[in-house]
Amino acid sequence: MAKKPNVILITTDQQRGDCIGPEGRGVITPNMDRIAQRGVRFRTCITPHPMCQAARASILTGKLPYSHGVRDNGRDLDEALAEQGLGGTFTAAGYATHFIGKAHLSSQQTFHPTGRPECYQSAADFGPDWTGSYMGFQDVQLMLRPHHHTKWSDPPESLHYEDWLDQDGQGGARWQRAKDRLEPDTAHFQAWRSGLDKEWHSTEWIGDRAVRMVQDKGDRPLMAWVSFPDPHPPFLSPRPWCDMYDDTPVTIAKHPELDLDRRPWWHRAFVEDRAKPIKQGAEHNAGGIDWGQKGELTEQALQDLTRIYFGMISAVDHQIGRILDTLEQQGELDNTIIVFTSDHGEWLGDHGLLLKGPMLYDGLLRVPCMICGPGVAAGQVLDDPVGTIDILATLADLAGITVAPSHGRSWRGLWEGRETREFALSEYEVDACRSAVDMDLMTVRSRRYRMSVDMRTMTGEMYDLQDDPDEMTNLFDDPTHRDLREDHLRMIRTRPDDMIPVSPRVGWH
Repeated sequence: MAKKPNVILITTDQQRGDCIGPEGRGVITPNMDRIAQRGVRFRTCITPHPMCQAARASILTGKLPYSHGVRDNGRDLDEALAEQGLGGTFTAAGYATHFIGKAHLSSQQTFHPTGRPECYQSAADFGPDWTGSYMGFQDVQLMLRPHHHTKWSDPPESLHYEDWLDQDGQGGARWQRAKDRLEPDTAHFQAWRSGLDKEWHSTEWIGDRAVRMVQDKGDRPLMAWVSFPDPHPPFLSPRPWCDMYDDTPVTIAKHPELDLDRRPWWHRAFVEDRAKPIKQGAEHNAGGIDWGQKGELTEQALQDLTRIYFGMISAVDHQIGRILDTLEQQGELDNTIIVFTSDHGEWLGDHGLLLKGPMLYDGLLRVPCMICGPGVAAGQVLDDPVGTIDILATLADLAGITVAPSHGRSWRGLWEGRETREFALSEYEVDACRSAVDMDLMTVRSRRYRMSVDMRTMTGEMYDLQDDPDEMTNLFDDPTHRDLREDHLRMIRTRPDDMIPVSPRVGWH
């Protein structure tokens, strides 16, 4: 009987699709590139949703957000649906299943306790010895506070990373030290050189545990989701990574000016709402800083933001290299399917924007995506539009196991040349409670175009990414492109008719 392959999904948080080595922006990612060289890289992979929680629920379940109910952050995934997803599927097939890092498969900042480990108000119920199961994964090592826009709370309001950081009662001091801005300071409040030694940052913590997991692998095949919370903002990186790009040319946003008059109505509504005092309170805005504000995007600020962002990516890349090397040392690399991707992208100054929201420019919609391992062709780069909802179906196919029905489809036929893809879909129920506007925002990415439509008002935007890669000219209302717009609306309407009610809003994030 053939040996079952190991399966490792490695994800980052808020990494743009053009922020890997082959895309030419100047970021150095030899180990992400190593995965691509051993297998297949998808140049046009999109997120099904531009917010962490909904995008991750889609990776887990293989379903578009309106069919798993998590249509935005702050809405919890039904645990029965989760059990049919990535972790539960491989657990049922006899795999040893692990989750390491940032899950964000449940809401963290909630109005009331939810009884889930990732909820600030419920984490204490689980205790320092709890290791799962969670969302179908049997062994978990998680983070309650993956990003430094949140305030610190001492254990027991903590999970595995925070407990480790507080091992000698100094967790709060270390959390604060990460926010110390080393010289030379940057020109933007969202980016800085971190005063905390790299050994205490979450990127290294996750890498250490992933390496140990591979070293301690028993006879059962391994399935793991290794989830790094960087390069999510605020953008901070320790030495040496924060200095890595000081003397290296990097490509910053080409069009960093707000151009709201050329855009659909919701762009202005969102931007103007963000300029108001934040509604989400001190829990989310540590130090009284409104981390949702973009700040002034001068050329120097964009240089600093981009260099620190790239440093965060390179720090993760180094840990990916450690994981690959350990697999090789253990004789497991050739028998391990590895996928690398991100939950969604980041504006990074494009069109005068920073962070994320309901403007699905390419920098936010497109994510890096590559796969290698047994059954995967080597050295291919494909342009077919795919989505991260395909990961579950692809991994189950390659591992030869049965999976519950989903919207995802295996990529195998693409690299084997038996099929092609014409488009991929993304969807986002925007609500005024969090994002200033109420919208039913549907997006389609075809081979050449990106179109986003508010299905309530039938207003939208459409861009020719071949002739207009910076998305400067909105063709949606251009009468000469009416047929093309209708064609893309037909693509949107191919979405399966299996929507479920939206999950109740339990919090902000």
